[in-house]
This record gives sequence, C-alpha cells and structure tokens, in this order.
Amino acid sequence: MKLNKIYSAILLSTLPLTPALAAGLDRSGQSIAAFLQPGNYAEAGISILDPTVKGQSTIKNEALNIDLTDEKINDMAEDYYFPSAAIKVQATDKISLGLLYDQPFGADAIYAPNTDSFGFNGESTKVEVKTHNLTALFGYQPTENWNFYAGPVYQTVQGTVSLRGLAYGGASKLGSYDINLKEDEAYGWLAGFAYQIPEIALKTAVTYRSEIKHELDTTETFGFGAIQRPNALTEVVTPQSVNIDLQSGIAKNTLAFANIRWVHWDQFAVTPTFLKTASGNNLIDYSDDQWSANIGVGHKLSEQWSGTAAVGYDSGAGNPVTTLGPTEGYWSLGLGAQYSPAANYFIAGGVKYLWLGDAIAQTGGKPVGQFENNYALAYGMKIGYRF
Repeated sequence: MKLNKIYSAILLSTLPLTPALAAGLDRSGQSIAAFLQPGNYAEAGISILDPTVKGQSTIKNEALNIDLTDEKINDMAEDYYFPSAAIKVQATDKISLGLLYDQPFGADAIYAPNTDSFGFNGESTKVEVKTHNLTALFGYQPTENWNFYAGPVYQTVQGTVSLRGLAYGGASKLGSYDINLKEDEAYGWLAGFAYQIPEIALKTAVTYRSEIKHELDTTETFGFGAIQRPNALTEVVTPQSVNIDLQSGIAKNTLAFANIRWVHWDQFAVTPTFLKTASGNNLIDYSDDQWSANIGVGHKLSEQWSGTAAVGYDSGAGNPVTTLGPTEGYWSLGLGAQYSPAANYFIAGGVKYLWLGDAIAQTGGKPVGQFENNYALAYGMKIGYRF
C-alpha cells in the first residue's frame, strides 16, 4: 500500500475544490492544503455557487388586517463566484514559506421587488458582503514528519444592506432602511501543526485562525435615503475557527480523507448604532457555532487521471435565521477529477450538489418566512504547478 511522494501529492490535490453555502457567512473554508504540498508549489482556482432558495411568507397581523401567508417568496439567493490562489516555497530542508489568498466570508442575496413581504415600490431587500484574506505562512520542519507553522492574516471587509417590505414593519419603520459599511482592513493570525508519513500518504493537520476585529465607517439612512444619520463606526468581528485535515492511504493508489471545521458564530452580531436605537435589534446575528465535515476517498486511475468522491455536512449556525441568509446547514455530495499531463502540473475540476436545510427566517424575533426544500450546485476548477 506504499505511495511515493508524487502519488501522494497528486491524490491530495483532488481534495474537494468547491465551496458550500455554509453556516453564517462562511464561504471558502479557509483551507491551507496548498501550504502542505511537498516541495515548491503554486495553484490558482475559481469556485462558483448557484443556490436556489425559495420560501413562503408567514407574516400575519390581525390588528393591522395584514395576512401575507399566501405570498410566495421566489429565489432570493444570488449566484456568486470567488477566486483563490496560493504559493508555497520550500526555502530549505527545514524552512517553508507560503502566501494564500481567498475570500472567506460573504453574502449575496436579493428578494423579488414585487412582493409585499420583502419589497416596496419596485425596490427589494438585498445584501452584499465581501471579504478578502491574504495569509502569510512560515513553516518549520524539524524532521520529515513534523511541520509547525504560523503567520499573520490581512483581511478586508465591506458590506451594503437594504431592507424593504412588511417583514421589517413597512416603509414607516425599518422597511425603508439602508446601510453602507465601508471597507475596513485589519489583522489576525493563524497557527498550526501537521504530521505526515509520506510512504503511506498519512497526513494530519490542525490549524487555528484567530478572530479579526473590524471598525467600519458606516452610513445609515431611513425613509429611502431621506433621513441620513451621522456617520458612525460599526464593529464586525469575523470569527475564530479550527480546521482539522486528515488523510491516509487505504489501498493501492487510494486515499481516504476528511476535513472537520469549527467556526465560532454563536457570539457574532452586527449592531449598527441607529438601527439598534430604532428597533432594539441587531442587523445580523447567529445563535450557534458551526460544525462541518467533508469525508471521502481519492483514487489514482492512471498516470494522468485521478478522482474523488465526498459527502459533506454543515450544522448551520442556529434556527431561526436572518432573512439575509435563510438556510440552516446542508448535506452534500461531491465529485472531482484531475488530469496531470506531467508529474509537475495538473488541472482539476469538481461539482457538488447541496441539499440545503429548512429554516425559519425572522426579524426582531418574529418569524416572517419559511424556507424549505432548497438546494445549490457548486462548481470549481483549479490549476496546480510544482517547480
């Protein structure tokens, strides 16, 4: 069952490429697999998620003679894509350096403007959150088996949100609210260790990433922009996390692998000053930590081809959920393939189907929508080069 280093590297490269519609704002999974490749290595990839999230309004207020329980909520989840890139240099037998880029957190959603629940006068509820991460890594390998690594993380965050419709009390309340969270940059860190036995393709890694605190310049408006509040600062703390990566040879040219991820969402909240004053509520918050796992096998089919199959699970970050991301975890099934024209480079692709968890969406502690039987398709492509 022995696998030489090239076989091990080829199979490791087929680990799932595609992202998932994960709990909270989690997107990329923040993998450092590229840094654990043998020798000098570089890669670039792109991932695309195509979700379908539909639901049913549950808004009913007898005192105001409002009953929207028959209103359908059409697909509100936008497609999105994000790139990733990495380079790792084995400077000496014991020292390695790496630089990783990804977009770890985000949101992209827009409701149909022609509903009373989440739209008004041709305008709709929508959200866009973008982040960028640049991670520098320094690794020390005292022996062939051990690798200890750490480094700083540079991160930017920005976002915009518009609330419309009776889900937020209508135009006279928060149904005419907009917020612009201007881009902010901040720093965090990561640290971890890996252990490997290359002869049998055994590798395990544990990586901790710190939380990163941002103070974003914020503009809040009410009344469709007619009432503009003074600029203020909004605190956003992207969560700490732990990734555990495992792989082992189990038969000739065959690996089993697993990734387990924990993200500390249960204290996450975005609380703009004037929204809190007006409503007593947070803009976004989560009640539970996220646990996710991805488990599968990879097999080298020939000198040029290898493939993977994997199942995934995500716990979600609590239910009820925010109206800006109304799903609760998922189950997934993914397939990947890799073509290696030569031992030093490859092209890989993957596809994943996700069964999204049912969720109740709420605002101000009141349910306003039920989202059931939703799904997503994810695609990814990656090019890797050893030099």
